[in-house]
Order: sequence, then structure tokens, then C-alpha cells
Amino acid sequence: MKKYIAEMIGTMVLVLMGCGSAIFAGSVTGTVGAGVGTIGVALAFGLSVVAMAYAIGGISGCHINPAITLGVFLSGRMNGKDAGMYMVFQVIGAIIGSAILYLLVSTGGHGGPTATGSNSFGDGEMLQAFIAEAVFTFIFVLVVLGSTDSKKGAGSLAGLAIGLTLVLVHIVCIPITGTSVNPARSIGPALFEGGVALSQLWLFIVAPFVGAALSAGIWKILSSDK
Repeated sequence: MKKYIAEMIGTMVLVLMGCGSAIFAGSVTGTVGAGVGTIGVALAFGLSVVAMAYAIGGISGCHINPAITLGVFLSGRMNGKDAGMYMVFQVIGAIIGSAILYLLVSTGGHGGPTATGSNSFGDGEMLQAFIAEAVFTFIFVLVVLGSTDSKKGAGSLAGLAIGLTLVLVHIVCIPITGTSVNPARSIGPALFEGGVALSQLWLFIVAPFVGAALSAGIWKILSSDK
């Protein structure tokens, strides 16, 4: 049970810090020098992963992302029960993180672009969004599988490699979709924002899972001794 709780807390922190940076500091108007911009939001997500990797990595592996959990499951590193429970607790953590942000926004001011940091795409841009989310999730999960491999991995530096990769992914993908590459990260905010965010949520679940499945297959080929 401890590893499930760890995943819940880790995902909560990811959403709270990552989405919180977009809400409160991503594009602050009327305050000189306060906005952190795309790079700042990207760093917030990446540094959240680095922090949680070293905080809970020894307990749960710090997936804090259903797409990563799917990739780990498909690569044969965990059983179906744990994979399912990881995903459930990740979504719960994302909802808790989003609820905290909702309370913060509803009880004071904020200068970010949205009220909840949800993901979205514009009219006629569904294919672009799907490709971006699938491809960037593929890259992200491949780095996770490679850096955490027991024989070929990066050892204690895996958390840093994963976090910096997430920063890189966000820098490129934020202008396209706001960057999900994580179904739980999208579910939590969408439940509070509703409307377009909720109607488009399917893409931010399906596309990352497609990318994760592809990365698991590719990693099996790359890591094979044959």
C-alpha cells in the first residue's frame, strides 16, 4: 500500500507544482518580471519529477504518470495488479493537486493563462495535438525505461535524466497542447475546468498511452541480448 500512496503524493506534487507554475507565474500581466514563461513552466514540471524521484523513487519507482506505468507493465517489469493500482492512485493524486490549485485560485488572484492548467488544442489542430502527445510521450517513456533499466540504466542519475527530459519535452510541446504526456496530469485539471478541457480529455489519455506502448515495444528490441 505504501507504494500506491507514494505514487499518489508524487503525482499530487507534480500537478501542484507544474500546473501551479502555469497558473500563477506562467504569464503574469501587470507585474514586471513576474512571469516565468515557457521555460519556467517546463522547469517546474521537470524539477518536480527530479524532486519526487529522489523522494519516493526508492518506494514506488516514482512513475507518477499512467503512461510510464503502462510502459513499465508492457516491458514486463511489473504485474497487472500493481499497474492498475498505480494508475488509480496517480489519478487520485492529480485530482488532489488540482483541488488544491482550485482552492488557491478561488480564494485569491492569479495571473496565469487558465484557472486550472488544463491541456487543450485549437480548432482543426486535433491531429497535430495527437501526434505531439504520442511522439513526446514515446520519447519521455523511452528515457524512463532506458535510464531505470537494471543492467543498462543510469543508476542514481536516472531521476535527473528523467526530469531534464520532461523539461525538454515541455519546452517544445507547451505551445502545441500545454503538454500532457501524462493522462493523470490531464484528468485532474480537466475535471475542475470542465467544458472544452473535459471534451478534449480523451486525446490526452489515448495519445500518451499510444506513445507509451510504442516505447515499450522499442525498448524491448533495444534491450534484447539478441
